[in-house]
Amino acid sequence: MNKSELIDALAEKVGVSKAVAGKSIEALVGIITTAVAKGDDVALIGFGTFKPSKRAARVGKNPSTGEALKIAATTVPKFSAGTKFKAAVAGKKAAKVSKPVAVKKSADKSPKTAIRRKPY
Repeated sequence: MNKSELIDALAEKVGVSKAVAGKSIEALVGIITTAVAKGDDVALIGFGTFKPSKRAARVGKNPSTGEALKIAATTVPKFSAGTKFKAAVAGKKAAKVSKPVAVKKSADKSPKTAIRRKPY
């Protein structure tokens, strides 16, 4: 799917014009790009996280001459897919996270299953 197909799909899904859908996508991409460029993480729960990642300086090799060359340290964008997105791509249902169940303790300390015998 390319950008124009994404705009068409968004316009149809939300029920807005293609111009509004296009501006929305442009704004979203711009916001994410600006935030990651500043060093912030952008987390879209269920979809994924965009974050900057630092790469250390290293020595590379020129493929045509075989000569060693220095590659400077840099910061690159990184995307980590969320669990719902991974499950959708894998064709599985997303696992639901259940809330922990609170267990109430009874005030009575005596065992409920004790058998009481009658005296003879």
